[in-house]
Amino acid sequence: RIVGLGVLAGIALVIKLTLLQPKPIPVQVVDVDRGLVEETVTNSRAGTVRARRRAKLSPEFGGQVTEIPFREGDQVARGAIMLRLEDSLQQARLDLARREIEALRSERLRACLEAERAGREFARNQKLAQEDIVSEDLLDNIDSLRQSAEAACTAAEANVSRARAAIHLAQTELEKTVLRAPFDGIVAEVTTEVGEWTTPSPPAMPVPPVIDVLDPSSVYVSAPMDEVDSARIRTGLPARITIDSYRDRHFAGQVSRVAPYVLDIEAQNRTIEIEVELIDFDELPLPGTSADVEVILSSRHDVLRIPTSTLIEGDRVLILENGVL
Repeated sequence: RIVGLGVLAGIALVIKLTLLQPKPIPVQVVDVDRGLVEETVTNSRAGTVRARRRAKLSPEFGGQVTEIPFREGDQVARGAIMLRLEDSLQQARLDLARREIEALRSERLRACLEAERAGREFARNQKLAQEDIVSEDLLDNIDSLRQSAEAACTAAEANVSRARAAIHLAQTELEKTVLRAPFDGIVAEVTTEVGEWTTPSPPAMPVPPVIDVLDPSSVYVSAPMDEVDSARIRTGLPARITIDSYRDRHFAGQVSRVAPYVLDIEAQNRTIEIEVELIDFDELPLPGTSADVEVILSSRHDVLRIPTSTLIEGDRVLILENGVL
């Protein structure tokens, strides 16, 4: 019996030391090296790629759309026609104003010729009056006619000037039937079609724009940062940008603006908005794309470094020495 118990104990010990022994925990080790170490802060929520130059265009008055030369995604040059409204009424007013000024110019020519003739007549009779050939009463009547003719010439000049202003007004109204691109860019959105009517925006009631144009070369990243980091972030600091549509790539940037106030719309997540300019970006991202920003507060070169993920509580690390952690 004693021998049997010993055998059983031995078997149990073997089982414990083999089958029941806990499996070793797999670990991943890294070599300590020297290199660059950075102190950074990242955005608290996803940032957004925006275009600094973006214009939402609408005509100044209502009318029927007759032409839309460009569509979404088309490139446009500054001054290019983006939209044209039906302009027969404005064109008719301009033609009428031009005809009126021609008639007024003829009237001005007639009136001023009469004034010149009256002036010569007065000068001639004035000499005769000095020789007592013409009476003073007749000279006064001739002088009155001269002054009246000169006044008619001046009035005709004023009428021509007023007609020029009417032409300018008609031309301005005609030009407002055409919507032009304010800068070189890309058409982002068109919300109307040929044949539809556009409505001007009444006071205090904004109307959605009919065309949205943006300049893709003016993109930047707007990102919310936690308020606890607001005192450490300043303009000019370098940044590292990650854009969702360009995975596994990082792009250089620089903080160009730090908002002078904290957004407290969400009381539990107060943030400060920053803007980061892209530097040497070979392929511009699309405005509206999500992006993350990592602002580099400070950096040190050629120092002993370990991955942040290896730190445990108390800023300690496990060291592998002779096969033992």
